[in-house]
Amino acid sequence: MVTKNPEIVVRQATLDDSTILSQFNMSMAEETEGRQLDQTTVNAGVKQLFRDSRQGFYLMAEVGGSARGSLMITYEWSDWRNGLFWWIQSVYVVPAARRSGVFTALYQYVKKMAQDDNAACGLRLYMEKDNLPARAVYMAMGMDTTPYQVFEDLF
Repeated sequence: MVTKNPEIVVRQATLDDSTILSQFNMSMAEETEGRQLDQTTVNAGVKQLFRDSRQGFYLMAEVGGSARGSLMITYEWSDWRNGLFWWIQSVYVVPAARRSGVFTALYQYVKKMAQDDNAACGLRLYMEKDNLPARAVYMAMGMDTTPYQVFEDLF
């Protein structure tokens, strides 16, 4: 699959990308939530997804062979729709590459993948509620807010 911007190459990430994916995840958590994540835990979590691809996958966006952004897809079964929602998670674009089409390329790539998968019924994502720049980008991609609010109980 080819992206529309020939300078941005989007591909499925591999285990060899785990170090940069971990760095991106840690940077994203710091920027959006002010959280310092444990590097050992993040590294293990990234590598685990490559060991069990049934849980999801990562995409990597590169410009000139250099990683500029990534996202992760995980799956959620919907009995209402008899299909899988693809959850976009761990979105990160390096600051110097923002507003250059990196996320657009990642989103278009994953949307095409999901549309081509008969088991997929839609794309979803969640974001930090005060991340207004991200909200504007997601809405520009054609995504809508939902009436749902996310709750969690951490263990």
